[in-house]
Amino acid sequence: MKTISVLTHAYNEEDNIEAMYLRVREIMNGFPQYRYEHVFIDNASTDGTVAILKRIAEKDKNVKIIVNARNFGHIRSPMHALMQARGDAMIGIASDFQEPPDLIPEMIRAWEEGYPMVLCIKEGSGEHGLMFWLRKQYYRLVERLSSIETIQNFTGFGLYDRRVVDLVRSFQDPYPYFRGIIAEIGLPSKRLYFHQPARKSGITKNNWYTLYDIAMLGIINLSKIPLRLAVFAGFIGAMLSFLTAMVYLIYKLLFWRSFSVGIAPVVIGIFFLNSIVLVFMGILGEYVGAIHTQVQKRPYAIERERINFEYEPELPMPMEGSENGL
Repeated sequence: MKTISVLTHAYNEEDNIEAMYLRVREIMNGFPQYRYEHVFIDNASTDGTVAILKRIAEKDKNVKIIVNARNFGHIRSPMHALMQARGDAMIGIASDFQEPPDLIPEMIRAWEEGYPMVLCIKEGSGEHGLMFWLRKQYYRLVERLSSIETIQNFTGFGLYDRRVVDLVRSFQDPYPYFRGIIAEIGLPSKRLYFHQPARKSGITKNNWYTLYDIAMLGIINLSKIPLRLAVFAGFIGAMLSFLTAMVYLIYKLLFWRSFSVGIAPVVIGIFFLNSIVLVFMGILGEYVGAIHTQVQKRPYAIERERINFEYEPELPMPMEGSENGL
């Protein structure tokens, strides 16, 4: 009998977490041919989320809980849960009902048809229209910059065969852009389209910084174009500076006694060029920061406790050539 792992990450979701558990249990009871486990990973919630999960886990051994030692962020914590589950298929779903669990039966049927990946794509959203439009423009920008075909309006919500999870593990990326990895793998996939509902209750835990973080992570992981734009901008700036200098020289030779423009053009030019330099220094800093993260090779998360697991935490694969990997 195969096992399906449902993975739910949570942070301060006491208003939603039990309802999510009940809905998933109801759906999975309709598939008696599979064992299932519902793995919740809590990112050090400060409300009653963990207490609710422990109460549920006492009654239902299908529920497994990982409680992180601290908040490891919206990228590392879900990836840690993915690495810990042992199912033949993994379903990642958020705890706020913006990723509807009612799609799970369709995912399982597509997996049974032989698709190793079932990707759920947003075609509309209950969030503010401006935010959804901005997200669409971001996905289009990443598509244009990327060297591979990306999946627009895909957030990671979907089902993944064990083979796919093993391939994700092989990337050994300590701060992964998951949807980019899925696009990089490129195995056959079934796409399901859905309208993203508004949050059932509570407030979003994302802020401007977390959104910026995931946006920049997507660009620097999939494209070198921003770095090359810096080179092109340098050439163009040098050409414009040379042409401007030649125009000034010719004009000065023709109108030697009457030509006088003061220092305003010089000051404006200096500020303009410095602003370009600072922008591209920031882009370069993002790439250097990504390299720094890769070199550190930190674990996705440190666990404070785990409940209802029959096995010890799965450790990351050692790097090739490292002392432990020889």
